[in-house]
Amino acid sequence: MKIVTIVGARPQFVKAAMVSRAIVQYASEHPDEELVEEIIHTGQHYDENMSDIFFVQMGIPKPVVNLEVGSGNHGESTGKMLGAIERELIKRQPDMLMVYGDTNSTLAGALAAAKLHIPVAHVEAGLRSFNKAMPEEVNRILTDHVSEILLCPTNDAITHLEKEGITEGVHHVGDVMYDAAKTFGEIAARSSTVLLDLGLTSGAYRLATVHRAENTDDPKHLQGIFEAFGRIATEACPIILPLHPRTEGKLIQSKIASEIDGKVKVSNDHVRLVPPVSFLEMVQLESHAKMILTDSGGVQKEAYFHGKPCVTLRDETEWGETVAAGWNQIVGANTEAIVNACDQAKTGAPINEYGSGQASEEIVSKILAAIPV
Repeated sequence: MKIVTIVGARPQFVKAAMVSRAIVQYASEHPDEELVEEIIHTGQHYDENMSDIFFVQMGIPKPVVNLEVGSGNHGESTGKMLGAIERELIKRQPDMLMVYGDTNSTLAGALAAAKLHIPVAHVEAGLRSFNKAMPEEVNRILTDHVSEILLCPTNDAITHLEKEGITEGVHHVGDVMYDAAKTFGEIAARSSTVLLDLGLTSGAYRLATVHRAENTDDPKHLQGIFEAFGRIATEACPIILPLHPRTEGKLIQSKIASEIDGKVKVSNDHVRLVPPVSFLEMVQLESHAKMILTDSGGVQKEAYFHGKPCVTLRDETEWGETVAAGWNQIVGANTEAIVNACDQAKTGAPINEYGSGQASEEIVSKILAAIPV
């Protein structure tokens, strides 16, 4: 039995790391079934932190091929990936294609497989922000509608699929990122020196991420967010913001930030813009922050995994259960709303939908049950 997995960005490699471990474990326990997995990296995102040590530390099998598609306009990059993935699938003839999340790589892989009549398993199926202006939302919807195995992290995700008429092959497996948070949190605690490197004290800083186009490409949104950051950050509790390259360029272009002696700075020195960090460094920063401010879907959830209040710099979320349980506040890019939310941030009630850290094993079980013998 052969599974081909499509990945294109760092978060997908993290998820794939957990499921690949479960596949390897199953294969070692059932050698007669000759189960193999091949990972195809589309090269959608280049990440300098994804060096060989990244794969070694996280136990991720190296991809069998990197398609090196690179970034570009959505239609252009998705089209390039679609053709390249199709050629690989014809050559490799898998029994199942597995995709993660909501990137252009995810959609391209799903479409290529569906047109070749290869069953598609979608990890993180059923998530909805209900904002079709987000490319990710379009990718999620289309991928779900061509998938045969829909592996949902929450009960809300199942409800969303039911409302769209998808009821066959739907499974609540829990959240594979909870598996990752447990596993890599322990690794990061042993190996990461990021707190020392940045001169941080546990619990005495706020962590922020800003990278979504709806914020970076809108000067009013960017201004509103960074005005709030300037009011919130203090010497006793600075804001640490690993700076996405797109965000850096937009901050300089809009004159919110300036480059001085090779460093990008804003008017409040306690808003510390730092270079991009590795995944393990990010895990360590999340686990020791006082709270987290973000426009990332994944980081909202990771905040909960690490027991941290979250303020979401968007007008909607795919993870409504984090809001319902009191961990997450949705505030958009409004300065006053962000400042007030930080003042009111607190921990919430337990969320029982994400599983017990065994989502990866559940995913492998459901996929194997669906592969014809």
